[in-house]
Amino acid sequence: MNRIAVSILNCNFGELNREIAMVNGSSAEWFHLDIMDGVFVPNISFGFPVIQAVRSQAAKPLDVHLMIASADRYIKEFRQAGADWLTVHYEACPHLHRTVQNIRQEGMKAGVSLNPHTPVSLLEEIIGEVDLVLLMSVNPGFGGQAFIENTYEKVSRLKELIEKKSSGALIQVDGGVDLSNIARLAQAGADVFVVGSFIFRAENPMQTIDQLTGQSTIIR
Repeated sequence: MNRIAVSILNCNFGELNREIAMVNGSSAEWFHLDIMDGVFVPNISFGFPVIQAVRSQAAKPLDVHLMIASADRYIKEFRQAGADWLTVHYEACPHLHRTVQNIRQEGMKAGVSLNPHTPVSLLEEIIGEVDLVLLMSVNPGFGGQAFIENTYEKVSRLKELIEKKSSGALIQVDGGVDLSNIARLAQAGADVFVVGSFIFRAENPMQTIDQLTGQSTIIR
């Protein structure tokens, strides 16, 4: 079953409880939280207090995406803050296998993210150990960017690798996902779609989530 993961980076933080309640009542499956440190990416987002605040109100899993330089230092703290899924960047983890093991030992599902320029072939030795691969379809750091068209082909290549290695990893796409491309991404093999600005800028966010959910549900 395909999933919509609503990115709260673009929500109204002055009305955070209301925004969380909207997602709770929608057809979205996950909350997506982008953690940025101003080092690995040129932006700073939020940390443990916000994760804890979302966890206290959220009725759905927290999908936490770390765009930070020293993820290994904080794995236990992210679990304590309420993360269910924890995704780290291939480009930021020199000992990726150990990082993935540590995430799983803390009781979380482990994900690995690739920047737009990073080939999926680099995951060949780790793909059987991860629960999710997040493909960035924009350059990480800021919401509301234009979708990178090469992502469709990259999703297809990743799907082939997953099948070749008999991995159970889900394919997640993050960046510029909307009603114009979600069906094609699903057709290429994507399972989870991170959407933020397209939802929170909509006149009716909950209806928009329903439309995205419908467009992402296809017969492969």
